[in-house]
Amino acid sequence: MADLPQHRADHLALLAARPALRVVRDPLPGVKPAPGQPGAASDYVPSHPDVFIAILPGGRVLAFNGHVDLGTGIRTSLAQIVAEELDVAVNRVEMVLGHTESVPNQGPTIASATIQIASIPLRRAAAQARAFLLARAAVQFGVDAHALRVEDGVVYGPNNAGTPGAPATADYWTLLGDDAVDLKLADELALKPPSAYRIVGQDTPRTDIPGKAVGTHVYVHDVRLPGMVHGRVVRPPYPGRDVGDFIGHSLLRVDDAAVRCMPGVIAVVTQGDFVGVVANTEWQAIQAATRLVVHWKPIPAAPALDNLERALRANPASDRVLKDGDDIGARFAGAAATVSATYVWPYQLHASIGPSCAVADVRDDGLTVWSGTQNPHMLRIDLHRLLGVTEDRIEVIRHEAAGCYGRNCADDVAADAALLSRAVGRPVRVQLSREQEHAWEPKGAAQLVDVKGAIDAQGNLSAYELATSYPSNDAPLLALLLTGTEPAGPRALQMGDRTAVPPYRYPSQRIICRDMPAIVRASWLRGVSALPNSFAHDAFIDELAEAAGRDPVEFRLAHLDDTRAADLVRAVAARAQWSTRRTGSRGEPDADGLLRGHGFAYARYIHSRFPGFGAAWSAWAIAIAVDPATGRVKVERLIVGQDTGMMVNPAGVRHQLQGNAIQSLSRVLLEEVEFDQAGVISREWGAYPILGFKDVPEIDVLLMPRQDEPPMGAGESASVPSAAAIANALFDATGVRLRQPPFTPGRIRAALRERHAAAVPA
Repeated sequence: MADLPQHRADHLALLAARPALRVVRDPLPGVKPAPGQPGAASDYVPSHPDVFIAILPGGRVLAFNGHVDLGTGIRTSLAQIVAEELDVAVNRVEMVLGHTESVPNQGPTIASATIQIASIPLRRAAAQARAFLLARAAVQFGVDAHALRVEDGVVYGPNNAGTPGAPATADYWTLLGDDAVDLKLADELALKPPSAYRIVGQDTPRTDIPGKAVGTHVYVHDVRLPGMVHGRVVRPPYPGRDVGDFIGHSLLRVDDAAVRCMPGVIAVVTQGDFVGVVANTEWQAIQAATRLVVHWKPIPAAPALDNLERALRANPASDRVLKDGDDIGARFAGAAATVSATYVWPYQLHASIGPSCAVADVRDDGLTVWSGTQNPHMLRIDLHRLLGVTEDRIEVIRHEAAGCYGRNCADDVAADAALLSRAVGRPVRVQLSREQEHAWEPKGAAQLVDVKGAIDAQGNLSAYELATSYPSNDAPLLALLLTGTEPAGPRALQMGDRTAVPPYRYPSQRIICRDMPAIVRASWLRGVSALPNSFAHDAFIDELAEAAGRDPVEFRLAHLDDTRAADLVRAVAARAQWSTRRTGSRGEPDADGLLRGHGFAYARYIHSRFPGFGAAWSAWAIAIAVDPATGRVKVERLIVGQDTGMMVNPAGVRHQLQGNAIQSLSRVLLEEVEFDQAGVISREWGAYPILGFKDVPEIDVLLMPRQDEPPMGAGESASVPSAAAIANALFDATGVRLRQPPFTPGRIRAALRERHAAAVPA
């Protein structure tokens, strides 16, 4: 990877390289976010063109994409797409991802949109390069281009008349000649039909795994520069809060006398509420940060979050009506049965195993940052706002970090490093502590969903009301707030509408999204608001099926108009050997003393601004056993099915489903952030347990064969049905409806005690 164009000078050299074939596009500003959506707007336009494909001497193929690999394997899948259209080996394709000076600005890596959307221009560029080189070969051979075939960049023509049986051959790199050709990316050109694919659709080993397995892969934590020193930050005593007049204005003074005489200490840096130390070694920086005496003003008490439902109802909100059926009142009035429920979702952590890290080098001529960000171009905008350095003099070099599944502290620590580097005039590496990562990362937001449904006289769905409250913003860069560069005022985004409309056929619906500002620092986490919304949809349809006296899978199928959804539901139910006559323990233990139950759920992740667009279809079927004495849940069988459309790398999709299932089980059964009057108190693994290896079940993955369909986003969809499937299985096992994850042993024991008490005559 060292010889890839990762720096501005290298990329300018690529643009000037000769011979070379490049597929380029005139530079464009980044896409401005729609109103109410996350993102950062800028009018900056680079001075050099965007490059998508570059073919260079020595058999090299370089491919550029603005998204980054967060551990999902897109580096491999994008290389497969390029290799397929170019007819070269996958291992020949060198992918460049996320470096702001090298790749097109295609926005943040979110919503599982890389293969579904961001790969499209790359695929076209590869096809365009192939067509150009085949046209050259056709002229050289004196034949029609359609008579040629290609294997790993070697072009074979018809048999050469001068030497019977010997084909005319030339490779791409010979066909370059001495030319430097820049092709403008075409919008319309012939692409390979799926029937001709030989690489796309095949299980392909991930290109990053060998280096990770033997320890040679370079993470952002491994970056070392000449003259580099180390920094640590001291955060204010309002952990995890980013709204309020006190933010950025609470520091009284810093007593650094004991620190400045410590060996290796270079500087103590303060600006507003930002406090940091710089030292020659990381251990020296840690010791200095620990011994630094910092005096703060009294901090206002944090909002009370011991009762999430109460806190969310009290949070100011603006109602946004997504759907409003004219006859919904009449349908409820004439219903054979109505059911109401409230579902409460907790605050959760990304809980990246490795705390965030970055290296920054501020010089007179600009700033370079080595970061694990998922938003390189957005980070560049934020650094411009923070430091006043123009975007054309800021370069973000993206390296892999610990998985984030959304917004963690990767951008924040990059800004920390930049502030400290500017202060000392040297490259500075900053790594957060575990406590800082847990306390300050933007949380996956809590959510409140109120639902009411009606069934008609025939036992079918009649009406549905849903109001969803989602207190999240996009968590402005922490340094902007701590330094007082930008005000820490409330800001509400329109992000609660992900999958807010149910997938089932309710003749009349009223769907309301209650947009509200964040209560604590919160941003997107895997599934965003779609997971809690789908938790409500698919736990509630089980409640309606129970009220109608019908099997929950049969009830879903009776009200699903999406044929691909229905096909998936049938396939997963068949794999699970679902029986319409089967019910679980419903609170009465089996002979071994355990309560057993089965749960089903379906969802299609609909993201972006309402009405949005869909990613993959997903369904869960789960069988569990509950120990009523301890409240512990054991997963006895789990089937996770998905219709992803065309799968570039089916092995990669399977890995995504497995990862989604493991993380979702952890989130639904264990994970919840706790708060006190200061803010976050879940600052280490003891206070925030996650699923351990011993509790990971065997995961049966079912992939629908849809290779002739467009690819759908695969990275998040399988998480979306998880909570409802588990809640439905818990009801089947215990006879109790649990509507507030996590379903911890303590909550399950309490629910069983309450059920038992209610069953005992007064």
